Amino acid sequence: MIGKDKRQLKAMASQMPSVVQIGKEGLSNAVIDSARAAITARELIKIHVLNNANLDAKETAEELANMLGAELIQVIGHYGILFKKKNEKSHFEFIDI
Repeated sequence: MIGKDKRQLKAMASQMPSVVQIGKEGLSNAVIDSARAAITARELIKIHVLNNANLDAKETAEELANMLGAELIQVIGHYGILFKKKNEKSHFEFIDI
């Protein structure tokens, strides 16, 4: 993915609410299932590692992205942006992966 595509995704995600929240239990099966459902439906999601989780946000986001087969676009503070383009009927046709 080129820088231009990442910039567009970052701009789009900045206005989005976080749809996956990771708490003190970390990457439990429920969190992974929720993230998988969200990224399948939306393609672009924002995650939030809560303060009480005592986890490193970047490592947690990278691990979740690897589990989902998604690309980690950005981590700022406790928030991460993940992207996984659909094979068909994608809302992000402008992005070449």
